[in-house]
Amino acid sequence: MALDAPRSRPIRELPAAQRCGVEIAARLSGKRAAVFLDYDGTLAAIAEHPDLALLDPETRTVMRDLAERCFVAVVSGRDVDDVRAKIGLEALVYVGSHGFDIESPDGRAGPQQGGAEHRPALDAAEAALRERLASLPGLLLERKRFSLAVHSRQVAEERESEIANAVEDVLAEQPCLAVVRGKKVFELRPAVDWHKGKAVLWLLQFLGTDAQEILPIYIGDDITDEDAFQALQGRGLGIVVGDGVSAESSRVSFAAYALAGPRQVRAFLEFLVALQRGSDAKDAAAQLEACA
Repeated sequence: MALDAPRSRPIRELPAAQRCGVEIAARLSGKRAAVFLDYDGTLAAIAEHPDLALLDPETRTVMRDLAERCFVAVVSGRDVDDVRAKIGLEALVYVGSHGFDIESPDGRAGPQQGGAEHRPALDAAEAALRERLASLPGLLLERKRFSLAVHSRQVAEERESEIANAVEDVLAEQPCLAVVRGKKVFELRPAVDWHKGKAVLWLLQFLGTDAQEILPIYIGDDITDEDAFQALQGRGLGIVVGDGVSAESSRVSFAAYALAGPRQVRAFLEFLVALQRGSDAKDAAAQLEACA
């Protein structure tokens, strides 16, 4: 399915990736995959607390098998050290803080795009939000190296406006920061033109591989993953993870396909492993569809 120009559609209208195995295999024919994966909500189910979002051992095994056959990177909002510890595989490339913290494939630090110089502003924002929202039950402030996540998953819905108002006031005090809304989270990060999509393009350039020889595939569930989906339109495949029929019925995405959750993501990675091994495309597609 070639996409000549960026376009978005409601998630509920996207074809299910597990039913399009033959089509996706045709896109991969004669090419090597470069696979980029979000963590929370994609590889691991979203949990009430970030520490409880654990990777299934079977998914870890599939990721290891895939990394033996093609380039695999995890592109997360978490800090690099955190997501690396959660996955526990050395063969992968890790990208943290929504692209602001890249560990390049040769072990050197990648571009930070001004992230470091904004850390004092993040410190000030964290202190202000802790003071203003200290009495709000269920609030979780998660400080990362280049961002600050304000989680509202355990906050009563009628009090979420208090968080939004506090974040708005803090941004007025710290104009060098910007906020991105995710699933029950406000993510404060440097207000510079850098995101997951640009991080993915930087890594593809770093690989130094002819665009005709590689097919980038990005799989993610959150709003912050849309930058990567849009960056790869016309060049690769974006797959959004989530239930587009109910909870996200109004959300649109730049992805080309959809998967329902981490279990289907694992099945799709198994499908990619089979293709990279040289398995028959129709057989691999049939096994993928059986997991629908």
